[in-house]
Amino acid sequence: MNDLSNTTLREHNSHSCKPIPRLAVCILLLVFFVGLSVSVFILIVVHNVFFFLSFILLFALVLSFLAWNKLNWRRKAAVFWCLRSFPDSDLAAATEGQLVKITGLVSCGSVSLESSYERAARCTYVSTLLYEYGGFGVKPMNANSSCLQWNLKYCERFSTDFYITDRKSGIRAMVKAGSGCKVVPLIVESKLVTTRQCRTLSSHLRKWLQERNLSAEARLLRLEEGYVQEGSFVTVIGVLRRNNDISMIVQPQELFSTGCLWQKLLLPVDVDGLILGFPDTAGPNMNPGYTQHLEQ
Repeated sequence: MNDLSNTTLREHNSHSCKPIPRLAVCILLLVFFVGLSVSVFILIVVHNVFFFLSFILLFALVLSFLAWNKLNWRRKAAVFWCLRSFPDSDLAAATEGQLVKITGLVSCGSVSLESSYERAARCTYVSTLLYEYGGFGVKPMNANSSCLQWNLKYCERFSTDFYITDRKSGIRAMVKAGSGCKVVPLIVESKLVTTRQCRTLSSHLRKWLQERNLSAEARLLRLEEGYVQEGSFVTVIGVLRRNNDISMIVQPQELFSTGCLWQKLLLPVDVDGLILGFPDTAGPNMNPGYTQHLEQ
């Protein structure tokens, strides 16, 4: 299918933190070493530990700030916040080339998708993630164990062109999410299968693994799946194009930034691609008929 956009285990870098200027890094390092030297000198000569502890505390706060941004970058927190805070656009009043946010009802185009595990039909976006438990020989107490102990072993994401009906103006527009378009999905996958202390995997899971040339040996696995089905309400952020009175939402040609989110202590993040997510009124899990199966 030539109008599908897909990624496997190594996805494109669809969002990235803006690098701190090298001059600023050099100044910070210089200030750190000067501050450390002065605080140690005061501690040795004057025997005043207050300045030294204050410096260590300040340094720990800076490291915590950087670690917080790194963690939230992986979770796309800034992109989620951008999706929620960006005002809805009106397609009737929007101009050619404008960055718009459209929320509306989804309908399939000439090609629809089917999720690989649940076989959910008439989808415009599907994703399936397989994790393998990588703890140090210790079995997890439950399926929600620390995500640091679960390693992503396989990933597939597919998207295709679809239509969205703007809930503000009622105008129907085509969203060009296929044909190699970069899509930044803000779709939270549901946990479908978690294997625990099992000697053999279920026949359905074994077949799914074998079809993808993955090991079907019994082990601790977690399978997650997410999709957008026809009839769902979604939100799209992209650039408006008009061609013979046909409105299209396409991927921005240039990166756009979320800006500094000081209320969330988040640094700016550059986004490269069409943003696809669910509106605020929807929960994080929009998979119809979602169930979680636990293999003992």
